Amino acid sequence: MGGLSWVHWLIVLLIVVMVFGTKKLRNMGSDLGGAVKGFKDGMKEGGQTADEKAAEAGQVTHAQTADKTTIDVEAKQKS
Repeated sequence: MGGLSWVHWLIVLLIVVMVFGTKKLRNMGSDLGGAVKGFKDGMKEGGQTADEKAAEAGQVTHAQTADKTTIDVEAKQKS
């Protein structure tokens, strides 16, 4: 009593596969992996300053000098 043997775990695994199906379990695993990867990337970016993030993304910041003949325009889509 108290512990589950390998036979019990095998039965639980078979029931889970029958209820959810292999395709749904595979999608759930990839979604979980993507979420973990996004969390790790977010933790790495958490220590950077705004200038470092903008430079990494290739954006022009106030600290960088812009060409005087260019016009900065923000494009918005109509909804």
